Amino acid sequence: MTRKRRRLLALVIGLGLLGGATAMVLAAFNDNLVFFYGPSELAAKGVPAGRRIRIGGLVEDHSLERQASGHAIAFRVTDGQHEIPVVYDGVLPDLFREGQGVVAEGHMQADGVFAASSVLAKHDEKYMPPEVADALKKAGRWQEGSATAAAPAKPLPAAVRQ
Repeated sequence: MTRKRRRLLALVIGLGLLGGATAMVLAAFNDNLVFFYGPSELAAKGVPAGRRIRIGGLVEDHSLERQASGHAIAFRVTDGQHEIPVVYDGVLPDLFREGQGVVAEGHMQADGVFAASSVLAKHDEKYMPPEVADALKKAGRWQEGSATAAAPAKPLPAAVRQ
């Protein structure tokens, strides 16, 4: 085998290994990727059962129910147009209540119920997770001034800007 052929073989093997490593990294990234959906988006897109996702919206009034098992809690997340039934087996955050913003992570079951593995509630009266605010804006349920996605940045003093 000539020197030229050995270099070519080494180059082809190196590119093959690089391609294999890239494919493994992308596959691992795809497994850990969690998409966010509002109730209307979820109804329109139809996410397959078992795929890990996040949903967000408002906890529908009068929808909170304790299951007979004692630990499990059922409620509905809504954006005003569509609602998603959610079941969660765990301790809810202190600020979780009906009518408040919520983000739940988990997966859709075959029966159309969202099985949450974690539930996050907004942490004060002025903050709304940006994903939830965007979903409510798209659904036309956003009331300007009731909550803000983020506080506006204050300008720096003139002495600091120089």
